[in-house]
Amino acid sequence: MNKELRKKAKKENLSLLDYILKQIDILEEETQVKRTLFAACPNSISVLKASLLSAKRCNAPIKFAATLNQVDTDGGYTGFTAKEFVDTIREEARVINFTGAVIVAIDHGGPWLKDKHKLDKLSYEETLAEVKNSFEKAIDAGYDMIHVDPTIDITLAKGTSIDIDVVANRTIGLIVHCETYRKKKGYEKIAYEVGTEEVHGGLADMKVFKRFMELLKAGLKKNNIEEAWPCFVVGKVGTDLHTTLFDPVVAKQLTEAAKPYGSKIKGHYSDTVENPEQYPLSGMGAANIGPEFTEREYDGLMELISIENKLFSEGKVAKFSGMKERLWEAVISSNRWVKWINEDESSEDFYSLDEDRQIWLIKTGCRYIWENSEVVAARSKLYSNMALNGIKSDEIVLTSIGQAMDRYFHTFNLVDLSDLL
Repeated sequence: MNKELRKKAKKENLSLLDYILKQIDILEEETQVKRTLFAACPNSISVLKASLLSAKRCNAPIKFAATLNQVDTDGGYTGFTAKEFVDTIREEARVINFTGAVIVAIDHGGPWLKDKHKLDKLSYEETLAEVKNSFEKAIDAGYDMIHVDPTIDITLAKGTSIDIDVVANRTIGLIVHCETYRKKKGYEKIAYEVGTEEVHGGLADMKVFKRFMELLKAGLKKNNIEEAWPCFVVGKVGTDLHTTLFDPVVAKQLTEAAKPYGSKIKGHYSDTVENPEQYPLSGMGAANIGPEFTEREYDGLMELISIENKLFSEGKVAKFSGMKERLWEAVISSNRWVKWINEDESSEDFYSLDEDRQIWLIKTGCRYIWENSEVVAARSKLYSNMALNGIKSDEIVLTSIGQAMDRYFHTFNLVDLSDLL
């Protein structure tokens, strides 16, 4: 993918992502237009397809930020290994003749950030070995960036934050491992992202931020890999799972603090943000969006179910798909919803929660069970019922997701960026 851009990046001894960011900076000097890269968290094949279609419509680069829960050596909850994920992106891009830049990245790669590692209570050495192996497979597959995020430590007492010096040392160790492996294999340069927006090791405090950056700088220099300096540092900029207001004041402070180091601030949890136009104005380098697209996929399916009900009443459908029932049953029985409940809510009885909370938990939890065999079968039946009546189900679902994506391409000033690159 992106052969011409990759050639240009190689010529300048840069990773693909670093090259694109450099060109965005040059364009800003020339046009005074600020831009923020849009990164989609690919929590389903539908989101993957919709991302490429939206990028093609907007003539812009697209970045995929896949967690190890989503894509990994065990297939993750999407069913993709790193190689299968990259190959599928290539295949889907070819099918729609999308020739723009595609950046593939690991999101939140670090010890115990894969749910299974926490559930299995792996030791630090065990989870670190798993993470290193995942990084190697991603590099083999042709990933362009790795988010190194060692900010979780389940061995610490509850309420204890991990020391920022430990975060820095573990970050350095993982980047060293990746660079050693990449060079040994003779692969082209990749980019790095560091830090987290979470309270554990969060980098919103300026003293903590600067200490982390100085430790990182010294560590990479000591290991002779200063060229692996991260292009992104994740910042806590007001948004999280339950808030949707981006804080441009904090964002500007962080972007100014990161600028002397040559890094840009990356926002996570940017889903359904109320003021996305403030991201580029604040100098944000990129933003991740994910759960919002799961909700839009759910909404698209509910639209199809509504059509199915109408067709059944008209005698045009012989048997219901049962899609909604299978979805709810799969999310509830998976117990994934427990991960997102509040302290004052019961983790024992899903139906004891109020209706709005039930719907939210189902919508956000759908991403974990799209590949459940009963859900796949029900979806196939739903699509079949639609097809018999001349309705293209995939288009309805992809349009529902794509409309949300188009909003970010436009507000982040990315439309027609591909031509300028």
